[in-house]
Amino acid sequence: MSINQYQFSLDFDKELIVDLFAGGGGASCGIEMALGVSPDIAINHDPEAIALHQENHPKTLHFINDVFEINPTTVAIGRKIGLLWLSPDCKHFSKAKGGKPKNKKIRSLAWVGIKWAKAKRPRVIILENVEEFKDWGPISKDGKVIEHKKGDTFKKFINEFHMVFSKRITNRNCKRNCYKSIFRIF
Repeated sequence: MSINQYQFSLDFDKELIVDLFAGGGGASCGIEMALGVSPDIAINHDPEAIALHQENHPKTLHFINDVFEINPTTVAIGRKIGLLWLSPDCKHFSKAKGGKPKNKKIRSLAWVGIKWAKAKRPRVIILENVEEFKDWGPISKDGKVIEHKKGDTFKKFINEFHMVFSKRITNRNCKRNCYKSIFRIF
């Protein structure tokens, strides 16, 4: 009995695959390895990131736009979205950031997922970030996280989806010569 007998096939032939915070294309490479196709659409505000993504994924339609300003309905051209992949900036959640002040705009990037969920109702939404993302909460005027409200914004964010939510934390250890563990939340 092969393992493929237990795998579910997602019909992405007629649905779009969107990489919403497309950088160099690492997440898109993972999508391609898992599904056998590159994302149909990749969006990032940074021209250099999109240029690199274009090199790695030449068949993908690329947009250089602020994720908050781009219209999901226009981008999807009347098609359904099968997979929406979001990897919003993690540095303002990570313990590696230390005690430095946080930036509200960068910390709010994940909220764009709600806009896409409501506009296009993707069949699958995957948001990937550092494990501290689950502690997302309000920040004070001086840019510091309010300790007693840790996790409040994350809970509001999850409740906004009105969908089934599954949280998984993985340890992405390097295979060789790596001196740190990287835990990610999916």
